[in-house]
Amino acid sequence: MNNLEQTLSIIKPDAVERNLENEIKEMFKGQGFLILKEKKIQIEKSEAEKFYKVHETKPFYNDLCDYLSSGPIVVMVLEKENAVLGNRELMGATNPKDAQEGTIRKKYGISIDKNSVHGSDSVENAKIEIDFFFKD
Repeated sequence: MNNLEQTLSIIKPDAVERNLENEIKEMFKGQGFLILKEKKIQIEKSEAEKFYKVHETKPFYNDLCDYLSSGPIVVMVLEKENAVLGNRELMGATNPKDAQEGTIRKKYGISIDKNSVHGSDSVENAKIEIDFFFKD
């Protein structure tokens, strides 16, 4: 059964700052993802707060919003079969120390906060997150 999905991926400020965009994109392509859309942007803290609204009751919310708006990010729409799960597997655990070898966060993540990439956690959230950055 063909289960073609789209998911949102963000290359976060720590990775953009270290010029890792191409290496990370190559990792996605190597796993069979198509990059349908991409753009490099810098968002305001207020936009980060809207984007991460789902986390607003958590203790790390403010730092997360400060961080996402601290420098340029690359937002991408990725597509392949089971893209949401595939992206989460490729990213690895939120904390790079816990991430499996060969994952983006194991390879490039600095800390639980500066973990280089974001990916949608469900098909429903992927639609919301893609619309957030790519409203036509």
